[in-house]
Amino acid sequence: MDIRRLQHIVALADRRNFARAAEQLHLSQPALTRSIQAAEEEFGLRLFDRGSGEVRPTPAGEFVLERARRMVFDSRCLKRDVELFRNRQVGDTACGFGPLPTQTLLAPLLQAARTEFPQVHLRALVGNWEQLLQRLKAEEIEFFVADTRELPPSAALEVHPLPAMRGGMFVRPGHPLAAQKQASLAQLHACGLAAVRLPASVRSALSRTLGLADERQLLALECDDVATLVQVTQNSDTVLAAVYPAVARELAAGTLQPLAVGKLPAIPSSAGVVWQQGRSLSPVAQWLVEHLRELAQVQADAPLVGS
Repeated sequence: MDIRRLQHIVALADRRNFARAAEQLHLSQPALTRSIQAAEEEFGLRLFDRGSGEVRPTPAGEFVLERARRMVFDSRCLKRDVELFRNRQVGDTACGFGPLPTQTLLAPLLQAARTEFPQVHLRALVGNWEQLLQRLKAEEIEFFVADTRELPPSAALEVHPLPAMRGGMFVRPGHPLAAQKQASLAQLHACGLAAVRLPASVRSALSRTLGLADERQLLALECDDVATLVQVTQNSDTVLAAVYPAVARELAAGTLQPLAVGKLPAIPSSAGVVWQQGRSLSPVAQWLVEHLRELAQVQADAPLVGS
């Protein structure tokens, strides 16, 4: 049953007259008559009594009319909601963030999204890339942002790199190495290195520079919560390996400072936005991805505080 034909039934029941109902529907009276006759033929029921006075629904017509009104109302609501969804005024969007993007991009992104789309329900899930990939495949999130260097090659994924952010080593003020013009990586390692889970390429490069036989000896502290690593570094002689934007507030406040390190391999970030190939992002998710790129570019271009 065509929803438009149900609209015709409702309009005729409300107006009780073919001419008035046709005028409301912007149809000719013969077209409305044919539509009602076709509905009666399809249902195999007489829906309206057509006397010399008003057109009135039959008992069968009242039975159909009750459901037709509900369906016409739902159709109008659907049309309205689709329009609101298209204009990013309603919806439910979920996305994922790895440890460093959580520290650098998540808060400003959500702040901007709340201002732009106050009626949209946003969910941000935090985890490492393996956890986020599982959630993506389970369709619990539309996309995620994380380090993509260890992401397995897959034709089922679309990976869009974000601008790289420079990494460094950071310590508390008054740290034994802070007064040195240049520290060695071995000195940093002796104090205890802290970082989020490092990609294999970064672990290998640092381990080779240190001459470590076992890469598990590289980090004294590994944690995917950057805020926890910062707090530990501020209150111990631990040396934090991170990207500059992740500790920008602490550098500006003077509670952390960068170290100059000799023979330190380059450890820039390699974050990207990942979603399933062939899946169209919702309008809000599209906006989030575009805004992520803008935020990442701003952070990548920002002067390195304390360097």
